[in-house]
Amino acid sequence: MGTQNISSLKLSSSAKKAAEELLKAHPEVVFTSGRREMKDQARAMASNVVKNRNWIKQTYRANKASRECQKWVDDNPDAKTQAEIAAGLLKTLNGLGTAAGEISKHLTGDAFDVQPVTKNAA
Repeated sequence: MGTQNISSLKLSSSAKKAAEELLKAHPEVVFTSGRREMKDQARAMASNVVKNRNWIKQTYRANKASRECQKWVDDNPDAKTQAEIAAGLLKTLNGLGTAAGEISKHLTGDAFDVQPVTKNAA
């Protein structure tokens, strides 16, 4: 994704500036995500929870949103597929109102992800 596509990430102004600076310094960087809707955040989290049921508490800072999402995972051991887990996490996040925003800066456009870099990684 080149500079012309940073706008497709729907980033906040400060995150967009940081992404542009990163790309200028490291033109090989590939952006993989930016602002996420709640359903996209739930799906992204679920893709990791399928592999590790403790992923939320091991990854996110402790706050109401992360605790409630981890509680849903713990309380629903029969939910095993990404779709089942994403649906449960989305319902949990939607029930949190504004507190749901605590889970990730992706929801406000203040975060972006990049593919792991190996060339000149240091």
